[in-house]
Amino acid sequence: MANFDSYNGLKFLRRGGTLVATIDNPPTNPMTPELHQDLSRLFRDVNEDTETKVLVLTGAGDSFSSGGNIKNMVRRIDEGRTGEWYQGIDEARQILHGVLRLEKPLISRINGPAMGLGATLAVAADFSFMVEDALIADTHVKVGLVAGDGGALFWPMLMGYAKARRYLLTGDTMTGREAADFGLITEAVSREQLDERVYGTADRLAKGATRAVRGTKMAINALLRSQLEMLVDTHLALETETYHSKDHAEAAHAFLEKRKPAFTGE
Repeated sequence: MANFDSYNGLKFLRRGGTLVATIDNPPTNPMTPELHQDLSRLFRDVNEDTETKVLVLTGAGDSFSSGGNIKNMVRRIDEGRTGEWYQGIDEARQILHGVLRLEKPLISRINGPAMGLGATLAVAADFSFMVEDALIADTHVKVGLVAGDGGALFWPMLMGYAKARRYLLTGDTMTGREAADFGLITEAVSREQLDERVYGTADRLAKGATRAVRGTKMAINALLRSQLEMLVDTHLALETETYHSKDHAEAAHAFLEKRKPAFTGE
């Protein structure tokens, strides 16, 4: 059995054959270096855990994850901590590979806003249940970055290129109801219905024909995996290129200063 006691950014709860992993940094559950590192090994550890048949990923409180931590972004830029960025990019690669190599069903319990990498984790699950009035967006472009850590791969595959372009190139939000209508998530439900849909599905999968369920999941993911293998380095390289841009620095500082960024294209 895998040891989940060593994790710092995630907390765990077992419900029979279901392991619930909660992003535990309320109230908005932004990404921290510790959480990012946890996610880079979570899916590999779950594969090796004999007690887990289904993984549920959710956020503490009323938020799934707000994505990148702007204060960390500004500090990293101002202090020239480029090494931290490259470590994060390597972990992002491991997260993406981990999600698609996970042999066990993954359910995202999207209990509130899901932004940036949080949005990628939300929509990359096999089943994604979201509160109907919660908001989701891949906001990379709003902070001057390429949506390289999953959005540019998963969103077009799930909702089609025309709709994906509309949201990825603007960073605009959509509600859970809109996301379900577009095919980005499995289902939008009321907050009161969320746990029933998530854990009812988890229990059904955990009691199913394990080999058949896992094999079918891997067959479905085969195309996504092949796309990821070809594109992940290009996507992350494009994101890294924008990390070094003046527009990214401007966007991060503007967010903290609560003003509109003045982009120059540099």
